Amino acid sequence: RDFNERCAQCSEVNWGLTDGGRFYCRSCHNVTERTREVVNTDFISNTRIQTISKGLRKQEKTDGGCEWYVCEGFQLVLKRQAEALETLGVCPQMKDEILCNFWRRYLQKTKQAYCNRSAEETVKTFSVCDSSTDVDSEPERPSLLHLLSLSESEGDLQTDCSFASSISKVSESTSVCSGSVDGSLYLMKNRKEKLRMTMPMTLSFCYMALLWLREPMTLSDLLRFVVEGHIPYLNVFQHFPEKMKLYGLDLKIFCVESWPVYEEVYNKMLELAAFLDLPRFPDITDSCFLHPDMLCMKYLMEVNLPDELHNWTCRVVKKICIGEADFLTLVPGNKSTRNVKYDVLAAAVIVVVLKLLFLLDDHYEWLLSDFAEERNKNNKEGAPYFEFRKWYKVIKRSLDVKQKKLDEERAKYLWRCEKPLFYSAKKKSKVLKRRQMVVNLQNQFGKLSGSVQPAEKPNPSSFQLSWSEENTDGSCFHGHSLKGILQEKCGLLTAMNPDYWLCTVKLCNEKLCGHLAHYREVDFPQSYHFVLRLFSFLLRIQPSYIHDEVCVIEHKLFNKKLCKKPKYNTGLRK
Repeated sequence: RDFNERCAQCSEVNWGLTDGGRFYCRSCHNVTERTREVVNTDFISNTRIQTISKGLRKQEKTDGGCEWYVCEGFQLVLKRQAEALETLGVCPQMKDEILCNFWRRYLQKTKQAYCNRSAEETVKTFSVCDSSTDVDSEPERPSLLHLLSLSESEGDLQTDCSFASSISKVSESTSVCSGSVDGSLYLMKNRKEKLRMTMPMTLSFCYMALLWLREPMTLSDLLRFVVEGHIPYLNVFQHFPEKMKLYGLDLKIFCVESWPVYEEVYNKMLELAAFLDLPRFPDITDSCFLHPDMLCMKYLMEVNLPDELHNWTCRVVKKICIGEADFLTLVPGNKSTRNVKYDVLAAAVIVVVLKLLFLLDDHYEWLLSDFAEERNKNNKEGAPYFEFRKWYKVIKRSLDVKQKKLDEERAKYLWRCEKPLFYSAKKKSKVLKRRQMVVNLQNQFGKLSGSVQPAEKPNPSSFQLSWSEENTDGSCFHGHSLKGILQEKCGLLTAMNPDYWLCTVKLCNEKLCGHLAHYREVDFPQSYHFVLRLFSFLLRIQPSYIHDEVCVIEHKLFNKKLCKKPKYNTGLRK
């Protein structure tokens, strides 16, 4: 309160005290050389911590870096990802109000911050430390969350000095094999923990925040933006501050050499929501983007199917009651309800509708195509009849090109980052020199061979396949009619096809088998497999997961007739 000078960087008068007694600006975290004279040190040591302090960090003699902790690294990753999502149009409150609260809750539940930890518990936790370390070293409190410039409130944080003291005792021994203070301890202590913080879990945090805000971004969209480089994930550690040296075991924690997996990120999100004791998420109503009716409309446009199919998807959603808020809304820890994958559910509904209308048995859909082709030759007015064969050829041609391009990009992807990495501070100069030599040689050979520089990545889009009705080649089917396959009965339009074949008669136990139904391409018609492959490409998941959801929808749709035990297992009369 007695220090009223303005900050040299931001001109604000909002000062706090670090552990070393220096003044730092709470607005921009600038640390001054001015210190506060302390008369009674006992009074200061017993005072409750009121603010998130910058902390006085010991400068390492080897490479000029400072002490940092693994959780701080993940904070930086989450901060970068949240900022990237804001750039993509996500609500600005996601970072400071939603994601920050989830992260603080996680730190509290894992007893890394915002909690009271006894000295005995700390010593027991880190009993793997070397007993020969200096026990008289000066205790230092890790400056948690100071790198995540979010809306900080005073009086929240109660970190334990004894916890940081125990880590400081082994900082010298751990720094030999990692740049972070607790890199080796992090791996040893949390090896068997299910919710140990990992890079895929950062995406689980982001998706959980997106779901809480009911943002128009599905998990498949999030992972696709990660792969395309719009959201920091691969080699994100190269954006760490210069003083945060990263090598050795830190690479095992932050270095990612595989693409994020849908199931892993989704399951970790469910575990996190239950672990954090979160309440029921905001309701998913029919006006939300994640509602099946909305997502079905989006996917029907993307896969170039007639607009009239949306009426049928809505009828299926209403028939089996999967559009209700109680079914769609996430309730963490509730094992009585089945968790919903919104994008997979919408894709499965479209597949079921296509089976209802076209059967997809490698025979009936081609007969309908012949019928529609004949009608279109004589039909010069009104919307053309939808031809499944023509749609199949157009989509297959585009899908093969997109799939080939994706496979080539993944095969050519260089996992190493632009920022050189070194496992030991002693080898830093050699690594930097060798890396510079490699870059120079690549540039020289590139000039000699006349190689073209890679083009800039395109702007992110929710649609991977786009179709325009203005095309004169007839490749857009949005406005095509379904008159050739529908008939009016009792005032309602019904399918001319009276039959339907089930993917499976009995569902498996998902906990035992891992899937609700077994899927092998050779056991199903090629038309059905093609549709699954199409949505598999769009969602970046295996066809078997979409097949599982199709089986669940079918059993809900034909539940009454399934209970009557039909005569034939391969077919079912409607």
